[in-house]
Amino acid sequence: MELHNKTAIITGAGKGIGKATAIALATEGVQLGLIARTNSDLESLQAELTRIYGIKVFIATADVSVKAEVDAAVSNLIERLGSIDILLNNAGIAQFGTLLDMDPDVWENIIKTNVLGTYYVTRAVLPAMLKQSSGSIINISSSAGERGNATASAYSASKFAVIGMTESLMQEVRKSNIRVTALTPSTVNTELASNAGLKIGEEDRMMQPEDVAELILMTLKLPQRVFVKAAGIWTTNPQ
Repeated sequence: MELHNKTAIITGAGKGIGKATAIALATEGVQLGLIARTNSDLESLQAELTRIYGIKVFIATADVSVKAEVDAAVSNLIERLGSIDILLNNAGIAQFGTLLDMDPDVWENIIKTNVLGTYYVTRAVLPAMLKQSSGSIINISSSAGERGNATASAYSASKFAVIGMTESLMQEVRKSNIRVTALTPSTVNTELASNAGLKIGEEDRMMQPEDVAELILMTLKLPQRVFVKAAGIWTTNPQ
C-alpha cells in the first residue's frame, strides 16, 4: 500500500506509541488527524510535523471514553481531512492491582477507555470507510490480551476484548475492502508503562514506541490479500 497522501486518524496521539506513529506516518507523507486529551501535547506535535514534513495536521481533544466527545472530534477531523484511509486506535490506560484491591471505579474506567473508547472511535470513523469501500483499522491490544496475569484483571480483560472486537469487525467489513488488525506488543517503554509501575528493564533491550510505529507501517504496507496471525499481528484482508 502506497501511503503518500493517505489520511489517518490516531487516538492517544500526544505521547508514546501514538506520537511515534504520527511521526512515522508523517515521514511517508500521510495527512493526519490527531486526537488526545491534552491539547498542549497535540499543538506541540502539530507544529513539529507541519514544520518538518509540510503535511496537513489537524487536532481535536477528546476523552475516548466519552461518546459525545469522540463523535464531535471525529466529525471535525473528517470534515477537514475528507476521506479517512487509516484509523489507529491507540488511546488506552493501565493500572494494576488484585481484583479485590482495585477500586471498582478504576476497574470500570480501564474498560471504558480501552474497550468502549476503541468502539466509539471505530463506530464514528467506519461509515466513511464503508462509503468509500476502503480503509485500514489498527487496534493496539497487548500481549496481556492473549494471556492473563495476576494483578492485571482489568487491563487483560480490556485487551482481550479489543482482540475479540477486532476479529468480529474483520469478518463484518472484509468484503467492503477494509482491513482490520490488532497488534499485541508486550511492555513498551512509554509514560503509560512507567506511570503504571511496570518494570521497564534495560531501555536499550525493551520495545520502544518507535518499534511499534515501524510495525504499524509494515502492517499498512502489506499486500491487499495477506493473512497474518503471528509476531504480534492479528489481521486479514478483504476477499
